[in-house]
Amino acid sequence: MGVDCPSANTFHPFRLHKGNVLTREVSDPVGTLSAALANAAKLLTVKPALAEEQAREILKAAPGNGQALLLLGSALRRQRKFTSALDTLKLLAETAPRFAPAQFEYGLTLAEAGNGSEAIRTLQQAVALEPGHASAWRVLGDQMALAGDDEGAAQAYARHIQSSVNDPQLRAAGEALCENKLAIAERLLRAFLKENPTDVSAIRMLAETGSRLGRYDDAEHLLARCIELAPSFVAARHNYASVLYRQNKPQETIAQADILLKNDPRNPGYRALKAAALGQIGEYIRAVEIYDDLLASHPGQPKAWMSYGHALKALGRRDECVAAYRQSIALLPNLGEAYWSLANLKTFRFTDEDIAAMRAQLARTDLPEEDRYHLDFALGKALEDAGRFEESFRHYEKGNALRRAGGRYDADEFAEHVRRLKAQFTPEFLRDLSGVGCGAPDPIFIVGLPRAGSTLLEQILSSHSVIEGTMELPDIIAIARRLGGKKKRNEASAYPSVLSTLDHGTFTVLGEEYLERTRIHRKLGRPHFIDKMPNNFVHVGLIHLILPKAKIIDARRHPLGCCFSCFKQHFARGQAFTYSLDDIGRYYASYIELMAHYDAVLPGRVHRVIYEQLVADPEEEVRRLLAYCGLPFEDGCLRFYENERAVRTASSEQVRQPIFKDAVEHWQNFEPWLDPLKAALGRVLKPYPAAPTF
Repeated sequence: MGVDCPSANTFHPFRLHKGNVLTREVSDPVGTLSAALANAAKLLTVKPALAEEQAREILKAAPGNGQALLLLGSALRRQRKFTSALDTLKLLAETAPRFAPAQFEYGLTLAEAGNGSEAIRTLQQAVALEPGHASAWRVLGDQMALAGDDEGAAQAYARHIQSSVNDPQLRAAGEALCENKLAIAERLLRAFLKENPTDVSAIRMLAETGSRLGRYDDAEHLLARCIELAPSFVAARHNYASVLYRQNKPQETIAQADILLKNDPRNPGYRALKAAALGQIGEYIRAVEIYDDLLASHPGQPKAWMSYGHALKALGRRDECVAAYRQSIALLPNLGEAYWSLANLKTFRFTDEDIAAMRAQLARTDLPEEDRYHLDFALGKALEDAGRFEESFRHYEKGNALRRAGGRYDADEFAEHVRRLKAQFTPEFLRDLSGVGCGAPDPIFIVGLPRAGSTLLEQILSSHSVIEGTMELPDIIAIARRLGGKKKRNEASAYPSVLSTLDHGTFTVLGEEYLERTRIHRKLGRPHFIDKMPNNFVHVGLIHLILPKAKIIDARRHPLGCCFSCFKQHFARGQAFTYSLDDIGRYYASYIELMAHYDAVLPGRVHRVIYEQLVADPEEEVRRLLAYCGLPFEDGCLRFYENERAVRTASSEQVRQPIFKDAVEHWQNFEPWLDPLKAALGRVLKPYPAAPTF
């Protein structure tokens, strides 16, 4: 039976007697023992080996002394002598179950040794004993994030923030954050910062509020200010790196991760973040190396295994990729995203046992929503492959309904944006700006809708000796967003009307900015590179003005085939229009309308590739495509499936095979349920591949 123990900052001499019973030291030479313990504690961070030696000497003089055992365990952990550290700390934690510092140190050691599930249990015990233990909440949040419990991690991080501050107003704001009362938290924090503008804890808390509200720009600027004021504020720097990653700023993310890793090189969260950012710039080999090392020491991390699988997929290492996804499911059977990742290989086929396992998870009443919709999409794919089309459709429908309920897409708003684009890019406006922009011919843009064959086109073009494939680059969208100046959802964007206010030189600067931003993705030094962000069709006018010699290719597919393929594809972000048949039908119709406008005001500027024609006669279409690009035909473009470049998109496995025709008509299996889509498409459906008159 243990005894109550004090906080970590209170000297408490006790010792471990036979039978693992803690009793108070009755004849403690307080001065000598206290001085020895204090000296060992000072040595911990700078010379852990000497701290270990000091702790062992203390234990010779005072066998079973609890503080000495705690110091010994910590010193062993810092030297990565995990087996010895765990033996010491486990005994201490079991003998003194209400001694929070021992539970924390034991949990921290379990975490660093790679035993995440046991670390979580022990750290939960530590914070239950000492709810204000800020470090324990932070480490618990890290472990929950690695284990895939995003909701639990968010709560732990909120409690970490709350526990890190002493001011009553900040504690109230922290409590509001813990309860997800974001408006209250924001009001309290802004009032506090008005009086205390350099309080880094308050700045970090306000940034956390902004992140939860999706205002990542605000969070980024706040956190940049935070680490400017306090460069050693590690938690804020980690938050900053995470926000940069969410903002698609991989180089900046890597720079911050490297600073974090310099002081804590084995931290699994920092390593995983750096690997993910490397993936954003196509450095998959380096990312895989980090995951190999990370998972060797921390094999119990389901989301790390899943991210590892994503990197392996991009490199075409299919069997290893499947094994990584399988391992993530074995560790966390309800991890719906791992099941969807298997389905998203497109060429993968689920077993009957997989289908039964997915059904069992979906039958749970406590399944998190994110896992549920991922499982619905995955099960929809499994049932489609099995020929059970109605049941498949119902699962696609359920997954999309969940996604749409949590989204903010407004079809009327997008239609109005298209109207504004058409009103801006008139023949007169374009004529007045003739000759502006950066004259570099490097970029080849592939635009259109997702699932329209853009990855196939990229693979064909990147098989040419002077063209490099990259990925879906966010840079044109980022430039347009900055020009729009929109900070909040309910604000009006100044884009595209702001283009009328720019001087001619600005268009050149913007083109050069785009080339500089994308340079990190160009690994091979070839004259041309591909940007296949499909949503850039909205920005054809902007691309024309800032990069007048860039090539623009419109990848177009049959409206029913394209739209239904989008409907059954789960997009992590950026394609919120795909979550209802009505929304996607209207979006496709708006796309056709806008591209018809660009064809009228910029005749010949955009080259169109019809997917069905490409599949039917690849050589003819490839020759036309290369002629538009001003390049000679090369046989390698017809053997694109031999190209070993990394491919990141959903079609990565499909484009490593020769062109196959069976996918063209897949939508017909689901035609009985597509009436809402047909109605939304309206007059663009029948004339395909031509466009109606608008």
